[in-house]
Amino acid sequence: MIEPLAFHFTDDGAVPNNRLPMLVYRAAFDARGRDPAAAIEKTLALYGWGHGMWRNGIYPFTHYHSQIHEVLGIAAGKARVRFGGRNGEELEVGPGDVAVLPAGTGHQRISSTPDLLVIGAYPPDGHYDLCRGTPAEHARARATIPRVPLPQSDPVHGADGPLTKLWR
Repeated sequence: MIEPLAFHFTDDGAVPNNRLPMLVYRAAFDARGRDPAAAIEKTLALYGWGHGMWRNGIYPFTHYHSQIHEVLGIAAGKARVRFGGRNGEELEVGPGDVAVLPAGTGHQRISSTPDLLVIGAYPPDGHYDLCRGTPAEHARARATIPRVPLPQSDPVHGADGPLTKLWR
């Protein structure tokens, strides 16, 4: 079982972040396989994180979701992503890496290779929203984030995965 790196980010006045840690699983998937995107999608769906699944990249502006948690699996390419808003941390993510963002966690693509392919998805509980850190959004998000239900499973390892322990 791959143990994730855990990151805690504080509210920066625009991005509220969350008391729960953001988790990054390095090389969670073998990206050298025949279809790493399909392998990531299959695993996320198997463990209950297949809702609203998409294939794309990461927006180049700071944003967060205040009513749902999000998972980002890197199927191809590399990116430098700032997590946690302006006072957060920039991380390089690459093929096979998975980031699990609790509701409210800011994220922004700083740079990427042209072949970047991200598989994004959500657990079944919660509602998708896109917040950009305006004062009105921030105030509302501080009220909604604590009410977002905790997922029942880890998107990489299932019901007994690290997320279920670290987020409770």
